[in-house]
Amino acid sequence: MDQDAFRQTYHEVNERFCAFEKAILTLQCQCSEAHKFCIAEREGVHCNSGTGQQQCLQLLEVLRSQSRFALRASSEDRKNLLPHGKAIRIQVGGLRGLYAALNPGQPVPARIEDVVDLVNRSIKHFGSLDKLPFSLVMQQISAYQSRTRSRRRKGKKP
Repeated sequence: MDQDAFRQTYHEVNERFCAFEKAILTLQCQCSEAHKFCIAEREGVHCNSGTGQQQCLQLLEVLRSQSRFALRASSEDRKNLLPHGKAIRIQVGGLRGLYAALNPGQPVPARIEDVVDLVNRSIKHFGSLDKLPFSLVMQQISAYQSRTRSRRRKGKKP
């Protein structure tokens, strides 16, 4: 299946996509409202909550805006899709930053257990997503390193 056909089918099948799909598919987090599905041997994630999706999308927009400096991204990057590495840093690092802000003094887990619960607790605790402690959240975004691919040695066959 070519990329254009996949995208078209994906959007037809998944009208309410998960905002944290990359983080969920890389097993960095889970969400009680997420439902995985497959199209042509590729996975996608559907959000079961309209309200939850809107809150997560709003959170991602705020994190993306606040993290421009930490990710060395220009204002033009805001208008376009971010490369996978930067998108993962925002998603996983942002969620870890929220966890750290809500649980001071506790170690940040390698895997966030419930995205929608974490977002809801953050909104309740801080009043709105615009009032998050961004200095703490940005520390986690800056510190997050995705797994690096192992390189094959030249001359060796797979």
